[in-house]
Amino acid sequence: MHPMLNTAIKAARNGAKVISRASFDLDLLKVTKKQHNDFVTEVDQAAEAAIIDVLKNAYPDHAILAEESGASANLHDDNENVWIIDPLDGTTNFIHGFPQYCVSIALQHRGQITQAVVYDPTRNDLFTATKGSGAYLNDKRIRVSKRDKIADALIGTGFPFRETEGPAMDEYMKIFRVMTQSCAGLRRPGAAALDLAYVAAGRLDGFFEKGLKPWDIAAGSLLISESGGIVGDFSGESDYLYKGDVLAGSPKVFAQMVGLLSPYATK
Repeated sequence: MHPMLNTAIKAARNGAKVISRASFDLDLLKVTKKQHNDFVTEVDQAAEAAIIDVLKNAYPDHAILAEESGASANLHDDNENVWIIDPLDGTTNFIHGFPQYCVSIALQHRGQITQAVVYDPTRNDLFTATKGSGAYLNDKRIRVSKRDKIADALIGTGFPFRETEGPAMDEYMKIFRVMTQSCAGLRRPGAAALDLAYVAAGRLDGFFEKGLKPWDIAAGSLLISESGGIVGDFSGESDYLYKGDVLAGSPKVFAQMVGLLSPYATK
């Protein structure tokens, strides 16, 4: 196993310890609203600190881009190595005790995602990938599903939860209708990084969402490409990481999703 992946796994497990301890006492949790339907807890921040601590100790010169603390002081456009971290993806689920959340850690090396960890502490599911070496779930090789027709496909998504009124919601309802009529089932579990890992493991046949952040996407995108799937934006192009519109799936399902969703691509 690549030493940097080993470090990322250790960091993810440390973050998850913080999350799991807190999950036993959700009543005591301090919750702050960032904006409508967007919450942060002291657990997000403590888990992030625990993750960054491990990474900084191992690689003090690496830059960091993390959901709660933002960019480290040494983050520039030309950084060789950047760790992209979501300490707790699925905070709203976590607050409610709904067991669908994860830690997501990725390493971006010279602009390419090269290491990925998505860890689900409630199921002890550890998804990992190193660029060029395949994707794994608890040390077993994973591949995207073999379903090739979107009509048979189970597709994951996320709603535009911050913008519950106006054009974004109206557009989403159109997309929701198109996809519901086209696939076998649409699911909205509430943690995009874990949804992407599920596509890599064949538990979902595809996934789409608009308005995501790099830390939602980075690790999951490598898991999918290393398990034989494709990730792109709604037009099928590859500039999704900082654009935030993501389509993912097995190659045939991906192509059919692009056919349905390209009219909704962000211009």
